[in-house]
Amino acid sequence: MLGLLLLAGCASAPKGQVYDPLEKVNRATHALNRGLDKVALKPLARVYEGVTPKPVRGMVHHFFDNAHYPNTVLNDFLQGKGRQGVADLGRFVVNTTLGIGGLFDPATSLGLARHEEDFGQTLGVWGFGPGAYLEIPVYGPNTVRDAPDIAVSTLTSAVFWLGWFAGPQVSIPLSILYAADRRSSASGALKFVNESAMDPYVFLRDAWLQHRTYLIYDGNPPDSEDEFDDEDFGDE
Repeated sequence: MLGLLLLAGCASAPKGQVYDPLEKVNRATHALNRGLDKVALKPLARVYEGVTPKPVRGMVHHFFDNAHYPNTVLNDFLQGKGRQGVADLGRFVVNTTLGIGGLFDPATSLGLARHEEDFGQTLGVWGFGPGAYLEIPVYGPNTVRDAPDIAVSTLTSAVFWLGWFAGPQVSIPLSILYAADRRSSASGALKFVNESAMDPYVFLRDAWLQHRTYLIYDGNPPDSEDEFDDEDFGDE
């Protein structure tokens, strides 16, 4: 991990260009991911949407969002956002208790807004550059700097620890349900990319990198310090 972080801090691309020295490998992985999506994830999402009422899908989405929220709380404090960290910890506690394990989201009604923080953003705040772009099997778009968050987000997930102690009879169904929820939530965006982009790989790569810059700077990347010298890229 230390070696990857050093690369992330030192490697860079000419201004206005994306640093993608592994493009051939990334494109092969992108093709693999699209094939996996076609034969497994997309059919899984369709079945899930067909047999699960929309209100129930919303509850499932809230559950997984809340279960992974400790990662946001941790990185709030690692980035020095103490007030936001306390508020996000409160959000997690409220949704876990009043929201019945996270199935509902009463915290938003109480004025506790949802934030999105992770270890990749924390490294960006600490001054590490993005390094090389990576497309990771199953996970999809990433960078050398952001890849360590896969481990951090897993270890801070309540779902991971629930599956760890309860065994495969719980972890496997939860993993399948999580995959169905994630793919269902992304259906509209993936359909747009696949149908509208001349080169889906480049479109997805550039959009993802711009979105990461947007998140690191909390929606206000300064023009002079924008990592990829692109226009602001919001949540949509």
